[in-house]
Amino acid sequence: MRIKHLPDDDDSCGWKNTLPPQEATRLTGSTQAEWVIVGAGFTGLAAARQLALHYPDDRILLVDAQRVGDGASGRNSGFLIDLPHDVSAPDYIGDLSVARSDMALNQAAIRYLRNIVQEEGIECHWRECGKIQGAVTTKGIKVLEAYRNGLERLGADYQMMNAEALQRKLSTGYYRQGLFTPGTVLVQPAALARGLARCLPGNVQLCELTPVTDVEYGSSVQLSTPAGTIQARNLLLTNNAFAQEFGFFSGALIPIFLYGGLTRQLTGDEQRRLGGDPYWGVIPADPYGSTVRRTPDQRIQVRNTISFNPTGQSSQTMRARARKHIVKSFHARFPMLEDVEMEHVWGGAICVSRNHVPYFGKLRENVYGTGCHNGLGVTKGTITGKLLADHIASQDSDLLRYMLSKPKPVTNPPRPILDLGVNATLQYNQWKAGAER
Repeated sequence: MRIKHLPDDDDSCGWKNTLPPQEATRLTGSTQAEWVIVGAGFTGLAAARQLALHYPDDRILLVDAQRVGDGASGRNSGFLIDLPHDVSAPDYIGDLSVARSDMALNQAAIRYLRNIVQEEGIECHWRECGKIQGAVTTKGIKVLEAYRNGLERLGADYQMMNAEALQRKLSTGYYRQGLFTPGTVLVQPAALARGLARCLPGNVQLCELTPVTDVEYGSSVQLSTPAGTIQARNLLLTNNAFAQEFGFFSGALIPIFLYGGLTRQLTGDEQRRLGGDPYWGVIPADPYGSTVRRTPDQRIQVRNTISFNPTGQSSQTMRARARKHIVKSFHARFPMLEDVEMEHVWGGAICVSRNHVPYFGKLRENVYGTGCHNGLGVTKGTITGKLLADHIASQDSDLLRYMLSKPKPVTNPPRPILDLGVNATLQYNQWKAGAER
């Protein structure tokens, strides 16, 4: 089977470009292994680590077409959200039993990552500071009220914040109301991904810049790459929407790109002018609004524009268009920083399904996979990568049984009907978000 589309992200991601450069670890020549994992994001990193613990004598290859942290894992806003975040439900909670299981998954992921970060000394700006969901409009305030009612049903901790409290914390008068939840962790996502890659177990070999161009299934799996072939007894697909390129869930996975910007570092004078807390994170009341962060190294991040990229590849045209919206949103919130440049603007993919569910488990004989986490890839990707390795090793847990009980992503309408529908939905909802964006 020929792989038609490969990841091709732009080189302008601020999270990556504020880190020091490092050498890539490529695959050279043909090789064999018991296990090969395609996709070295948070899901693949967790799967490789856990698989190595279960099979310490087996050789495991973790391959990626790009560098660790250069793809989706290093392009998100760095929120490790502990609570359910079902954007299809009016109160973000939905069915309580599902919400509690999703919360257990998210919290297990945070505990898992916290342990590794602490044990391995990974410097990734790990901050257990919670998050604020901020509302700008009357409609947004109603969303927060619905979310509060959902959190009451769930029995989760929260605190409502008025405009004055938000002004003191964020140093912007843009928001009228906020809902603070304490369990979210903020990170520098590319630094976290790189750190996890550096401390993989000894029987895992990381192969970056190693795109798979062909796959042949049989009693073993053979992958072709520009540098040679890989023959493995088992294949794990942790490459999100690109699982379609390997023959699975064709027409069921939707690659959506979100665009973010990161300013240059604020000077000491600009930090004093801004005031407020030294770091924080705000997600929008409207899903199509702006996510905003102040980072520990004193930059402002804004993320707000969305596009449908059916090949899963970055779009330079959309990135240029997104810059205008990102800069406008930044200046609307921080007029006192009018001279601060938006130094980096980039696009990053998420994978969604029409029925808002992931794929997980055995895909065919000696092929397994998990992905399509509908916007919560850091936490859900991490924990399902770990659970997939547990499943392969015949382990059992409540979380694993929950994942195995989920339905599969449903097939979408054919293209170009899908393109028309998705693009119209995205454009309409971004327009409707108004000042929340």
